[in-house]
Amino acid sequence: MKRLSTMFSSLQEKLHRDRSDRDLTLPQPTAPALAGTSFFEYLVVVSLRKKRGQGTYDPQITYQFPKLANMGRSQREEEEKSLKAILLFCFPEGVNWAPLTEYPSETFSFVLTEVDGSRKNGYCRRLLPHGKGARAPEAYCIISRVACFGLFSKIFDEVEKRRQISMAMIYPFMQSLREAPFPAPGNTVKIKSFIPESGTEIISLTRPLDSWLEHVDFRTLFRCLTDEEVLQVFASTVLERRIIFMAEELSTLSQVLHAVAALLYPFTWQHTFISIVPSVLIDVVMAPTPYLLGVQRNKLDDVIDQSDLLIVDLTEGAENTFITCIGDESTILPEKLQEELLQALCCRRDNSTSEELNKVVSEAFLSFFVKTVGHFSSHVKRSSGGQPGVFQKKSFCKASEHKASHHFVKCFIQTQMFDLFIQEVERRPTQEGVFHKKIAEYQESKKKEKAKSDLPSATTCLWPMTC
Repeated sequence: MKRLSTMFSSLQEKLHRDRSDRDLTLPQPTAPALAGTSFFEYLVVVSLRKKRGQGTYDPQITYQFPKLANMGRSQREEEEKSLKAILLFCFPEGVNWAPLTEYPSETFSFVLTEVDGSRKNGYCRRLLPHGKGARAPEAYCIISRVACFGLFSKIFDEVEKRRQISMAMIYPFMQSLREAPFPAPGNTVKIKSFIPESGTEIISLTRPLDSWLEHVDFRTLFRCLTDEEVLQVFASTVLERRIIFMAEELSTLSQVLHAVAALLYPFTWQHTFISIVPSVLIDVVMAPTPYLLGVQRNKLDDVIDQSDLLIVDLTEGAENTFITCIGDESTILPEKLQEELLQALCCRRDNSTSEELNKVVSEAFLSFFVKTVGHFSSHVKRSSGGQPGVFQKKSFCKASEHKASHHFVKCFIQTQMFDLFIQEVERRPTQEGVFHKKIAEYQESKKKEKAKSDLPSATTCLWPMTC
């Protein structure tokens, strides 16, 4: 325990620093990687080994592909630290385990931040290894620079299938995957893999067309929370508050936290983000700065005495979804826009695919930001000579389309996510992307509506002399 506490001492220091020191915040959901990047850096298998003479277990790496080689001393030290962190995130519950005869496999993800600030995604599947009698589960973890949860879930299906035959069957599949380039949005990569008694299989891995949503699946979020509850969580997240999500399943925590962060697009959560908090890091809940944390339900007593935060219980059939709250969550968003959001969310179908659901949900929340802050570019004053523009905060607030939105906008522009977004706008005169496209479409529709309303009605007398 002392070794683990030392390993994360720098992490704990970061959590208590002033919120303005934004470069030292914990990892946030990463942006989609560019096409051509390798699928992954390495795969490890983490097994639980019982301590001799004790009833507790230690997670240990029992397989790694490829082996870390040709590294300098400092690089190897950093990789070893990452591997120790992986052990924690693969089995965040700690050392108390009992052999099991049944254990449903689950897939979840986490994010690791390197010393240089770069981020790696950890994809993990825990399952019960093939065998008879009671045994401890094991975890398969893939470390990658790319963020695409759906693709890696399918990759784990193939890894799990081969593991049931033999550990040796994993190597050729992962080698073929490692040699394949990560596809461009909407494209497919085909991997050939041989399996005894089945022959050569062709595995198709298709990347979603909307690459900014490829790490997200909103289904779990809307299964755990009602639409109204999602809006309250969104409102708290937009104002960068402290929020803890609680659930039994690691996969639920992982999927819900990434989904909540995705609702903020085109803005990015800038503070502490840990989708699954290991037991040895539970003190992170005491940090005074904003955070999004995923904590297992059995740790409720460790977080319940915290004040000024939102604790969301994702457990099915929970008596109270919000265990603690500030109390104003339902009034943060402008009432009219809340109604529009709820109407837009009603458009989703129960049998919709993940891609269809992502489209409905993302466009609903994107529309919210278009209507509240989409006029930002008109309030950036630019000078000649290539100097960065200057955002005119006062005129921007006064120009809100709806008077009811003024209070929300004044609060939102104080957040770090808006501050960093507008800094990028000031630096780059030309803006591109989905958000800017939606703004242009909305402004064009408003112009057409105005032009239509300015036209005389059919009963208006255009030529008084002939009436």
